[in-house]
Amino acid sequence: MSQFSVRCVVYRGGTSRGIFFHEKDLPTNKELQHRIFLEGIDAYNPSQINGLGSGTSHTSKVMVISEPSVKDADLDYTFYQIGIGEVVVDDEGTCGNLMAAIGAFAVDEGLVKTNPNADFITVSAFNKNINKMIKMRVPLSNGKAKVSGDYLMPGIVTPGAKIIVNILSPGGGKTGKTIPIGLKTYVATEKRNIGASFIDIVNPFVYLAASDFGLTGSELNSVVGADMELMSELEEIRLKMAVAGGVAKNEEEAKNIPSIPKLALVASPHDYVTSGGKVIKADEIDIVAKMISMKRFHRTFAGSGLYNLAATALLEGSIPNLHSRKKDGSMEQIIRIGHPEGIAEVRVKLTDDQKDVASVGLDRTARRIVKGDLYIPEG
Repeated sequence: MSQFSVRCVVYRGGTSRGIFFHEKDLPTNKELQHRIFLEGIDAYNPSQINGLGSGTSHTSKVMVISEPSVKDADLDYTFYQIGIGEVVVDDEGTCGNLMAAIGAFAVDEGLVKTNPNADFITVSAFNKNINKMIKMRVPLSNGKAKVSGDYLMPGIVTPGAKIIVNILSPGGGKTGKTIPIGLKTYVATEKRNIGASFIDIVNPFVYLAASDFGLTGSELNSVVGADMELMSELEEIRLKMAVAGGVAKNEEEAKNIPSIPKLALVASPHDYVTSGGKVIKADEIDIVAKMISMKRFHRTFAGSGLYNLAATALLEGSIPNLHSRKKDGSMEQIIRIGHPEGIAEVRVKLTDDQKDVASVGLDRTARRIVKGDLYIPEG
């Protein structure tokens, strides 16, 4: 069997990794495009051994960068979540971590003009998944995206150059509303009637109290992920809430949109030990959470989820707000989220009436890993 090649770049952004393509380098046929994504990541094998994925939701990702379509944007981009052991190419959600890599990609690929003497540049990118403008302050070194630095982010053991990401008016990208069905609702499973919050900020998320399942919220992913009865119930809730929140017309359709809504379990601040053995103290964090993406617990916490959770923690009456450290009513705050591998700090600014979110921000690092030809077997 012969192969054909497509130019691509592999980037890490935050705690995610993905294959980046220029739209101009891809075939116009969408079916062939999707096959390139599936083969490139290797969606067919759970281990993804035959491609560039590594069997996790945060490394099964593709970005396609195109010419800007809106005023003040330097570029457009579309994110695709690729399946793990199943044929899935899903562009319904987006990725908060790889946003930082979009900024680095724009600089490295010459999509924005840089000053060799400048220390940073602000890149404006339009995310076509959620129709939102993303602004990234990218540090520079000789006109290229700077990689080395002293900022150490949770989930990455080596420090790097800090990229500041901000999303303006982040709510309602998929459903049209930040709060599509109220700050708290109830969903029934075969076992229980449980309180839930469905919030659409960057990506739609469903929040549940870990205590409602007899959990602390800081159990090891390997332990709770192995509880098939729990995982089945959580997926049942996700499907029901997808319909209630307007993401899908029915549960069958929701099964075909595995990337959204994502689901997270939250708990009040408490001492716990990360997966790496680090002790996190209750007074260091404002809330504890772990999330599920593509039917698996996330190793850390998706960037899109960090934005969403931090903002939701300030929306009075939501499940996260009920479990977060009491706030003083300030419209702009830093929310400290305790997740399985550490602490993430997220900037949140509310609207003047404090009923919606004006912006969310996160600091990440990113780096280019490889650039070259991706080989795809002929069909």
